[in-house]
Amino acid sequence: MAEHLFDEFETVTSKQWKQQIQYELKGADYNDTLVWESPEGIKVKPFYHNDEDTKKGHIQTPNHSFSILQNIFVHDVKKSNQRALDSLNRGAESIRFTIENETVDLAELMQNLPLGNTVYYFNLPFLSVDFVSKINAYQAQSHAKIIIQIDPIGQLAHDGNWFENLDKDFEKLNHLASNTASQAPFLSISSGIYQNAGANMVQQLGYTLAHVNEYFNRIPTLRQPITIEVAVGTNYFFEIAKLRALRLLFATLAQEYDHTFDCHIIATPTKRNKTLYDYNVNMLRTTTECMSAILGGADAVANLPYDSLYHKDNEFGDRIARNQLLVLKHESYFDKVNNPADGAYYIETLTLQLAEKALALFKDIEAHGGFITQLIEGSIQKKINESAAKEQELFDSGKEILLGTNKYPNKNDKMKHDLELYPFVKQNPRKTLIIPIIEKRLAEKTEQERLAQEE
Repeated sequence: MAEHLFDEFETVTSKQWKQQIQYELKGADYNDTLVWESPEGIKVKPFYHNDEDTKKGHIQTPNHSFSILQNIFVHDVKKSNQRALDSLNRGAESIRFTIENETVDLAELMQNLPLGNTVYYFNLPFLSVDFVSKINAYQAQSHAKIIIQIDPIGQLAHDGNWFENLDKDFEKLNHLASNTASQAPFLSISSGIYQNAGANMVQQLGYTLAHVNEYFNRIPTLRQPITIEVAVGTNYFFEIAKLRALRLLFATLAQEYDHTFDCHIIATPTKRNKTLYDYNVNMLRTTTECMSAILGGADAVANLPYDSLYHKDNEFGDRIARNQLLVLKHESYFDKVNNPADGAYYIETLTLQLAEKALALFKDIEAHGGFITQLIEGSIQKKINESAAKEQELFDSGKEILLGTNKYPNKNDKMKHDLELYPFVKQNPRKTLIIPIIEKRLAEKTEQERLAQEE
């Protein structure tokens, strides 16, 4: 018989905890002193208790291990193939190829790569029925596990234009969805753009849900798993709750369309808090962000190299990013516990609060014409810009801290001659259907000022 070690102690109620805290505060107001409010309007208490904070029950996440995902941009097919082989030999467990055009020879790209349980993602920044058919034919022949990532709405949000136009893009998607017998999943939601542009967590979840709903509405024969790619920020427990809330919201929406598949979540650390100066701190940021992604139940985690802002893809940066995940998985044993956040009253309460607020935002978007309509009208962009401006103000005033940038900066740190990539928002004036959602880092203005002062 199991021994209950604490049965001899009396149960302490939430009310008793509050009374003791109030006594310790010596008359100071409990709410003013210890309760703080997040940018999402969630009031965070100093303690959570099972007699009032878990009334709605536990929230389950899938019981499986996460996959270490390596990103590879395909410029040279042979080199990309060799890099994929090398990455898998060094600890990567799945590969994502970003393919820029339809001329890529799939057999050459996949030559000698292990199949079996290895998942290969094909991220396509274009929409071609013929190329997707080639991928499906290769999958049928090789029995490879393939997930395709295509997102016309994400293309509209990021670029300001559809691949072609709304009608033709969805005509192609409906054609792809019409025969699912032997097809790889093809639909993806690029929701990381909302976080990287400065949206708060409720907005990220609400916009992602509305983004998904447009596809459910416009592709009635959709009967395949949907991939959702999220960006994970630095608010550790909130980010765990965000991913859990995303699964909860997706399942609720999918049920309304008789869609029986769970969403497949790819998580990547945010770019928004990454810095050019004191760049090694980026490794600390990405480590905690990957931890949140894993504990939140991501299916695959693609880490962000510490030098990705200013260096081209390189072996050292990739190896460090991959090793961070290997340490978390094989030395910190993050893959050994199923649903690790289960029973954590704080996280479960945050999950429900984020889900409820995001669902209310989603309903408001649908009541005002839906996500695409609000993108075209500019309402989504306006709300994100307002949220981003509030966060930027906190950073500029020093209330939101990035170590090495607006707190304890190293004045001797020089970066001007180490830039292989332009690390700031690129200005490219052109005609677009909508105002695109612009991803911008918090430290950009500060960094530009510092670069200008370097000799």
